[in-house]
Amino acid sequence: MEKGGQVIEAAGYHLVWGESTQARQHQFAGPPADRARELESMFANPAIDAIFCARGGYSAWRVVDQLDFDLIRQHPKIFMGYSDITNLLLAISKETGLVTFHGPMLTSFKDGPAPLSLSHLREVLSGERLSIDLAATEGVRVLRAGVGRGQLWGGNLYIVNSFLSTPRQLDSKGRILFLEDVREPYHKLETMFQQLRRSGCLDGISGLIVGEIIDIPEEAMPFGRTVDEIVLEACEGLEIPIVAGVPCGHGQTILTFPISLPVELHAADGTAQLTFLEAPVAG
Repeated sequence: MEKGGQVIEAAGYHLVWGESTQARQHQFAGPPADRARELESMFANPAIDAIFCARGGYSAWRVVDQLDFDLIRQHPKIFMGYSDITNLLLAISKETGLVTFHGPMLTSFKDGPAPLSLSHLREVLSGERLSIDLAATEGVRVLRAGVGRGQLWGGNLYIVNSFLSTPRQLDSKGRILFLEDVREPYHKLETMFQQLRRSGCLDGISGLIVGEIIDIPEEAMPFGRTVDEIVLEACEGLEIPIVAGVPCGHGQTILTFPISLPVELHAADGTAQLTFLEAPVAG
């Protein structure tokens, strides 16, 4: 965390460390109520322009359930994270109407600057970057060509699944959905994608971006299908653009995606472009 902080400060930002970064309650960074109050105080503090989560993990949903969204709505600012932080990103954006940012955390820079992650983050937050050439990154694949428009929503596949049949279930109709995950076996990945389809969460989406799904555990008996095949089966009959292998999750490179921002996804053979239809940060 400290190494990541050094990278952020070297990029020209001044860090104010939250007390919860040093707190501990069992395996968590202090009681959920304490973390919620600290997050609210950061939103309310006029000296703070952006809030970067230190890391993901587990239990952000406990913090979400205790947040004062009216306070957050009255003090808009940049909020950044990914993985388990998907809980907070989606809840804050849904409850307040603010754009939140699925992107690097402090521990994302524990091994150094990660040049593409850092430069992309700065360009998105400064308004310099209004489109992303997804196909420029190695490993990106167009599974289905097409053009789709809608608000960009999503994050960690496991967390999005955990929202199903709850008051925070994602209203995905007319949206561009993006999903990523790590260390999940093939049968669980298939279960989660099929649960999204069977629940109706994929019905009516305008496009799908599948992030890097990495560190899939080896199993004694081969599963027999790839992630791409799992995705295409779950999306059977949906006439939408689908792009896979996008670095927006647990890989070495993490692109910054503005959640709830209107975007256009254009996918064709060998090309994939994500265009922001509005500036992600107000001037």
